[in-house]
Amino acid sequence: MAEKSKILVVGGTGYIGKFIVEASVKAGHPTFALVRENTVSDPVKGKLVEDFRNLGVTLLHGDLHDHESLVKAIKQVDVVISTVGNMQLADQTKLITAIKEAGNVKRFFPSEFGNDADRVNAVEPAKSSFSIKAQIRRAVEAEGIPHTYVASNCFAGYFLPTLCQPGVSVPPRDKLTILGDGNAKGT
Repeated sequence: MAEKSKILVVGGTGYIGKFIVEASVKAGHPTFALVRENTVSDPVKGKLVEDFRNLGVTLLHGDLHDHESLVKAIKQVDVVISTVGNMQLADQTKLITAIKEAGNVKRFFPSEFGNDADRVNAVEPAKSSFSIKAQIRRAVEAEGIPHTYVASNCFAGYFLPTLCQPGVSVPPRDKLTILGDGNAKGT
């Protein structure tokens, strides 16, 4: 049997990351999660971190904004999977720099989850998000990092609770914003 890849998940305590961490462990891969020091004391994410420990996940303390911690974490693995959220997409350039410096990564999966950034014709605010994802793709390619882009289409469960209204945490009750010209076809 082939040796399993050592996988680092960045953003592992997030909306999608927690599922990626669990799937990696269940597939038998030595799995590492980069977590911030303060995540352990967070009431919700702290419980998730404890669940990771119980699954056998190796926790590595670090942060996207701490270059040394990124390089140190990346040097321990073969594969890096980024599951950072929308607000941190542009920060993946820091991951790209650290991956290039570490020099050992066999495969990088940038945070792509959603529609294909190179084949979508979106309106704002999604248009800006897809633009950042496309920029990250170009940076990965320019650095010659082996990569895979995962375009899994939209996660309705992520948007439905707020009816895709940026900046709200519950469904709007008094006002709803229609994006674009209101005539977009959808299924």
